[in-house]
Amino acid sequence: MISDVISEDKTKAFLFCNEAIVRAALESDVKVVAFYPGSPVSEILDTFYQISENFDIKMEIASNEKVALEIVAGASMGGQRSLTAMKSVGLNVASDSFFSLGYTGINKGCVLVFADDPFCHSSQSEEDGRFFAENAYIPMLEPSDPVEAKKMVKEAFKISEKFQTIVLVRTTTRINHQSTVVPLEPLNRTEFKPRSFREFNKKYSTVGSKARELKLKILERRNKVKDDFEKSHFNFIHEGNLNFGVIVSGVSYNYVLEVCNKLDIKPPILKLGTTYPLPDKLISKFIKDLKGVIIVEELSPYLELRIKALSKEVNPTIQIVGKYSGHFSEAFEYNIPIVFNVFKDIFDIKSDKDYEGVLEKANELKKILPVRIPVFCPGCPHRATFWSLNRALVGKTDNIALINDIGCYSMLLLNKDIYSKMHSDDLLLAMGATLGAGSGISLAAREKTISVIGDSTFFHAGLPGMVNICNNDEDVIVIILDNSVTAMTGQQPNAGTGYGPAGVPKNKIQIENVLKGIGFKNIVINDSFDAKDSISAFKKALDVRGPSIIISRGPCALWNDRKKRKRGEKIQPFFVDQNICHKCHTCMRDFYCPAINMDSSYKEFTDEKGKLWKGYSSHISHELCDGCGVCSIVCPYTNHNARTEKDVIKPFEKMREVRHDL
Repeated sequence: MISDVISEDKTKAFLFCNEAIVRAALESDVKVVAFYPGSPVSEILDTFYQISENFDIKMEIASNEKVALEIVAGASMGGQRSLTAMKSVGLNVASDSFFSLGYTGINKGCVLVFADDPFCHSSQSEEDGRFFAENAYIPMLEPSDPVEAKKMVKEAFKISEKFQTIVLVRTTTRINHQSTVVPLEPLNRTEFKPRSFREFNKKYSTVGSKARELKLKILERRNKVKDDFEKSHFNFIHEGNLNFGVIVSGVSYNYVLEVCNKLDIKPPILKLGTTYPLPDKLISKFIKDLKGVIIVEELSPYLELRIKALSKEVNPTIQIVGKYSGHFSEAFEYNIPIVFNVFKDIFDIKSDKDYEGVLEKANELKKILPVRIPVFCPGCPHRATFWSLNRALVGKTDNIALINDIGCYSMLLLNKDIYSKMHSDDLLLAMGATLGAGSGISLAAREKTISVIGDSTFFHAGLPGMVNICNNDEDVIVIILDNSVTAMTGQQPNAGTGYGPAGVPKNKIQIENVLKGIGFKNIVINDSFDAKDSISAFKKALDVRGPSIIISRGPCALWNDRKKRKRGEKIQPFFVDQNICHKCHTCMRDFYCPAINMDSSYKEFTDEKGKLWKGYSSHISHELCDGCGVCSIVCPYTNHNARTEKDVIKPFEKMREVRHDL
């Protein structure tokens, strides 16, 4: 709870790991924070967003992760403790400045929390960000639970100031989304006082001869950090009574402890919390007299490769069990059954626990569950836009290439059977890639290229691609889905929202003004929910050579409901007239709104031409319906030009309170 995160007392609280990280920053007297949202660390941003007005903290939601990192680095250089957090692919975006900061260093404590996402829960790729630390010579800590995450963030600020460097705290999805009881220390925060940049008499430039000079210094710094990490309390050994040991880091430590308990074994365990630079002396001492060692780490064999190299000097005959031995995979997350099976094999233990049988039974039971694909929310403007585009592409399916991007609209990929005219699974790479890839396809292929991008992604990574399209007069249709917020990660504001943390007004940047400034001439702005105009605009763009920009504008339903609730507004839901519904189910089949389902009662209806329609009518849930009204346009038997009593789908006579309490 937020009240626990901001509590002044020394106590304990049940906290989400991302909340524990925020609490650690507060206890460390952080003064400047900046973020771009991305799961699994979005809640760090969200928590600061909710508490920023309670503390004298400068907070910014940056246009992308690179800018966020530069903000906190600059704040550190200016004399204030700072923190940013981003997901693994966000560190890719920030990497240019990240590597330079490894050379220049910083001033006051500066911490970068980044989260890898094994199993790609909310990312386009599995990445192992630990290699960033080594390549940039930046210290890295790796917690295994929320309590340790809080301790490590606090320690990271101290390490940062001691060695004048940014410090990484690397988490993974299963750590970020843990909750547990976390000890809280008093806040003891100080007043925010601007410092003088000149008072520190430091320089942070790196180029040519200066970079060569700095390279020698960062190697020296790395060795000093390594000496400290040899003594770090985040690295510790569980003594055991077996000659086969375990080395582990991160969330896998929890699996190892539980498996050892279930198998009733006590191998020596080295738990590593400082994973760059590694404490080589501690590791060498641990493996020196062992017959073998099991290395448990998700994703790449980062630890395994380095420990294997160390073992050549201190224990050449040691058996190393890991990914290269074929016992563990480099793909996806680990869990209790995976670790259990390896340990059972290595320690030659017979056990009646049949995890594989349990998993097989679970997978068998899943088969009888109805398929439910991820769908757009009721009232989502993207559903309306894609329905209109799908209609516009009738008869032209084989003449287009559709390039998608990262955001709520990525779910189009999972709805390809609904939007069958669009080839919605053609291409999806990374944020903003729709524009560059679209340009390339337009040059190489004869199909008409359609690039789809959201408003937040437009500001994040779309501007260079847009400049390129305009400069080269590419034959690309760019559809910009403007729902006013960064919706998929929790409706955080972006540069086009008009306000920031604590509702403070910000300069609202209109996308069309940016496009005009770049030099685009053919710009059309549509109401996402006005399907008639949208279909017309899409058809026209398909027949035009050169770049065409269509801004499809409509508010995120969840965000808009929140605003309505604050204003005391009610929603006008729609309903299906059961007496005249033709039972064609076009509204369900083609529009796929969660608010529309099938009525439970069998009905018959004879239309004006004497044709008998029978079956189960469509039904709109008044509780779910967001009142967008697009289903009444989708329905082929509703008068689209004027409301009549014979309309199948009509506005419900009663207004209701906004349902989504989000």
